[in-house]
Amino acid sequence: MASSSSPVPPAATATPAAQAVAQRSARQRLWRRAKGLLQWLVMLVITLLGLLAITFYIGRMVPIDPVLAVVGDRATPDIYNAAKEAMGLDKPLWQQFAMYVRDVLHGNLGTSILTSNPVWEDIKRVFPATLELATLATILGVLVGVPLGVAAAVRHNKLTDHIARFVSLIGSSMPVFWLGMMGLMLFYAKLGWLPGPGRIDPVYDGMVAEVSGSLLIDSALAGEWDVLGDALWHIALPTLILSYFSVAYLSRMTRAFMLEQLSQEYIITARAKGVPEWRVVWSHAFRNIAVPLLTVIALTYGNLLEGSVLTEIVFSWPGIGSYLTGALMNADMSAILGSTLVIGTVFVVINLLTDVLYAVFDPRARRKA
Repeated sequence: MASSSSPVPPAATATPAAQAVAQRSARQRLWRRAKGLLQWLVMLVITLLGLLAITFYIGRMVPIDPVLAVVGDRATPDIYNAAKEAMGLDKPLWQQFAMYVRDVLHGNLGTSILTSNPVWEDIKRVFPATLELATLATILGVLVGVPLGVAAAVRHNKLTDHIARFVSLIGSSMPVFWLGMMGLMLFYAKLGWLPGPGRIDPVYDGMVAEVSGSLLIDSALAGEWDVLGDALWHIALPTLILSYFSVAYLSRMTRAFMLEQLSQEYIITARAKGVPEWRVVWSHAFRNIAVPLLTVIALTYGNLLEGSVLTEIVFSWPGIGSYLTGALMNADMSAILGSTLVIGTVFVVINLLTDVLYAVFDPRARRKA
């Protein structure tokens, strides 16, 4: 006769010793997570302080007198000394650094000599244009470069592989300013397929209220589809030029990662078991290169944000690269240091997001947490 009593859940039969072990294990996991978070915060503070120290001492080591840059070389000694005291440059170096950190924490990056505006206001105005350009170039680089690298590895030493390596070689060695000028000469001056330099046609200038700073986003939010179309038309060529270098780098790195994985024993075993080739490539090999590939993509994005200077100059793109170049040409140290600090902080944020994505793509990272 079957018993009418229901089975007792395993948790109800756990002994006090087992419960104590489970509680201790939960406390250990919680402690490891808190310890990891604390270590990350300490490293973040140290990194940002190091970045602040580097930018501060660069500003003090360059052969440019910041006082003369403000008062001019015709100022009297009294005016010069008063300005020096007001800027805190008469104090010891460690006090100047403390004042610099305090100002940065309050969002004060100084005043630009070139524009007479606060540097932070200038950066908020120009950085979205660079962010827009670098983001689209990175997306296009990933969409083209990663599949191209996978195809090159799968078709190793065949025509696809040779084409991919040729594209990577040309992209890695071609000067960006020359490629940009050739693109303008061919597609703008000769064929007339694409518009010339600039971010938008002057007829649309000022038609969209600035909300995010991104012309594409703001025009879409405002429903100004003519402005959005013109902005997309203007950003097409500089995006293609800038993305070519990310395509070259990402395809080369993806190919190297995939070749290493495709030679592993688990891939040979999967093929011997009759697993479809597309599944071997994308579900097995590509899945194992996702984590290192994330690092490469993040570094590529950071490099495009920093290294789009020549592209912005060639296409008269009003981004942080053009702003930084103008500051360098006019010895505008506040603008130079402020731009350098912002770009360095972006690198730190990108690395943080990469660490978060590690936990998403790599189960081992979640277990360690």
